[in-house]
Amino acid sequence: MDDFPETTAIGNNVTRHLLEQLQRHPKRVVFTEGEDIRVLRAAARLVALEAVIPILLGNREKIRALAAENNIPMTFIKVLDPPHASDFALFCQRVENMARYRSVQTGNPADIVARPHYFGALMVQYGQADALVGGNQALPATYFRALLNAIKPLPDVPKIFGTTLLIAPHLKHIGGDGILFLADTGLIPNPDVEQLAAIAVETGKLARHFLGRTPLVAMLSHSTKGSAGTPDARRVAAATALAREKISNEFLDIEIEGEVQADVALDPEAAEIKLPGAEKRHTADVLVFPSLDAAHISLKLLQHVAGAQNYGQLIMGLARPAAQVPRTATEETIFGTAAAVAVEAIKFHQLYPNGDVHGGDSHAEF
Repeated sequence: MDDFPETTAIGNNVTRHLLEQLQRHPKRVVFTEGEDIRVLRAAARLVALEAVIPILLGNREKIRALAAENNIPMTFIKVLDPPHASDFALFCQRVENMARYRSVQTGNPADIVARPHYFGALMVQYGQADALVGGNQALPATYFRALLNAIKPLPDVPKIFGTTLLIAPHLKHIGGDGILFLADTGLIPNPDVEQLAAIAVETGKLARHFLGRTPLVAMLSHSTKGSAGTPDARRVAAATALAREKISNEFLDIEIEGEVQADVALDPEAAEIKLPGAEKRHTADVLVFPSLDAAHISLKLLQHVAGAQNYGQLIMGLARPAAQVPRTATEETIFGTAAAVAVEAIKFHQLYPNGDVHGGDSHAEF
């Protein structure tokens, strides 16, 4: 296809690595808000690269008209209008059954399933798509509510959380491969010790899958190895110990360092000064923050001041791959996020070839 210049379509080294994996194992990604020029352009790029089979939810006529007005090819891009989809009645029955199982009161199942976020989440939960991307035209709470209600949680993750991928090869000390994983950037305001440990382990697993090597996970604090004995610093230190125990018990190929300040995590020279006797190390690949405020503020500063490229937020702790992008997302963010969550779907299919995850059940209500 000649619609996209090679440099734009292929992207940076990180997206090239993701796309190479997807070209061997293409995945179906459903976009919950398809009536968006950014989504259309990203979907066409993914098709042109033979990496993803996009499924766009929304009004079929509006989406096709938008594509025609902007000369965007719709080849191999599927468009579904939830109330008119062939699976609509089946999903309505599933929602009714879930509500009965949870003993909760819901509204009309048809009204719920007609909402694109719920329909897309149900598609992923029941194997009609491999991964989900949404949030580009909705408030985060609206999108997250649909995920919590329609997709099973993983049994060994105490609470779902978000991990953001940042690409910034132009910045000093940003990961060993120019990619940095930040968590939790979207969901848990003040994670406790168990939640922090789970965030570290699960994001470490994600980084191991993406990087193909042992990742270094830094548990961040205002303190380095007891330099400040505050309750918050002790909480991070306890979470570090618990995360290391989990890694040892599960024989995971992940390194954990904590509690440490951000300069120790990212600058090897600072680490040598503040950790006497410590051997020279590479910069951290994963930053686990002590609070949502710290994570979210750091993300926005790195993105809007330092020029880091944000590739969405992967929602961790769910039994199916899903990602959220902000309403301010660029076409590149949507493109990279779709590639990232589709690569996560490759791992899911390797771990669960039959699609069966024995997860728990969400306690949220429709």
